[in-house]
Amino acid sequence: MDVLSEVLKAVALQGAVFYNAEFSAPWGFHAPPSHQIAPRLAPDGGHVIMFHLLTEGRGTARLGDEVLALEAGDIVVFPHGDGHVLENGMAAPAVKPASHNLNRLLGLGLRVTRSGGGGEVTKFVCGYMACDPRLSRLVLSGLPSLFKVRIRDDAGGRWLESSIRFSVDEAGADRPGGAALMSKLSEVLFVETLRRYVAQWPEGRTGWLAGARDPEVGKALALIHSRPAHPWTLAGLAKESGVSRSVLAERFRKFLEQPPMSYLTQWRLQIAARTLAASSRSVADIAAEVGYESEPAFNRAFKRAFGLPPARFRLQTRSQATVPPPARDAAPPGTLTQAASTRVAPVESRRASVAARSRRRSPRRRTS
Repeated sequence: MDVLSEVLKAVALQGAVFYNAEFSAPWGFHAPPSHQIAPRLAPDGGHVIMFHLLTEGRGTARLGDEVLALEAGDIVVFPHGDGHVLENGMAAPAVKPASHNLNRLLGLGLRVTRSGGGGEVTKFVCGYMACDPRLSRLVLSGLPSLFKVRIRDDAGGRWLESSIRFSVDEAGADRPGGAALMSKLSEVLFVETLRRYVAQWPEGRTGWLAGARDPEVGKALALIHSRPAHPWTLAGLAKESGVSRSVLAERFRKFLEQPPMSYLTQWRLQIAARTLAASSRSVADIAAEVGYESEPAFNRAFKRAFGLPPARFRLQTRSQATVPPPARDAAPPGTLTQAASTRVAPVESRRASVAARSRRRSPRRRTS
């Protein structure tokens, strides 16, 4: 069983490529922290992961004092959404092209943006992944603030890079279906990058991803995530994982710093929280779905984990979701971003707005 696939199903990745650049040295690109652009890229809420794929030339990625050298075929990922800088030949990067109006850039789509000082050319595309913040926290907690992976060293990676580049060009030409294709490809690119990064880890690493790679702990995690409502016991989980209870408990603590049954409870409650926020199903139904035979027992466990009983948690989560995002005209100065996202201005909302204006302009006919 593939535990990473099981978890990524629940995390519900949703992404797109949103920037297509061709810069000539010297150049600098400043990406704001994801919480500033999330209301525009992922208005439905969620944590936003940012990544950049270099398809030609070279550059550096800088986050605070940490600097990574990049070349064509590298992808750099910022899993926690930190603001950062990409550059080549510019010690104190200015933003090129200069932009103080994020709203205007959101309408440009994936048409290539050219800028810079006329030297060595670097081409790159930028993407994002939006995911459930509660569920993704388990996977992302063991990742550094930035990391890079080379995807051009084998046939599969080269095919993926070529597909991204081709699809970006197609989307930039406003071909039908381009946005949907880019969404799927960006998800594949992120998952493949994560897989390659974890495969490079040396022995001795801990955290969720390291545990998922371990044969015994990975098997137990896959069982928990594929069947969270099953009445698991430590003995039953150890038996299906092919190890003794003591070995499973010891290895689980080594990688995840908690016993298997505590992790199971945590995962069940995370799934319940997501379902409460996203549906109107009864608390009793949700409790049964995640493995609780008693609604009162579920209520007590949920309140211990989230500080609120399930019904109040649902009301609070939905009231927070109705708070409108910051005004689009209030884009932070000195940021560069461009989005091909149909979710920024939903089609139905635009149609309703046009229809309302039309009704206001049209004089009413008198009826006899």
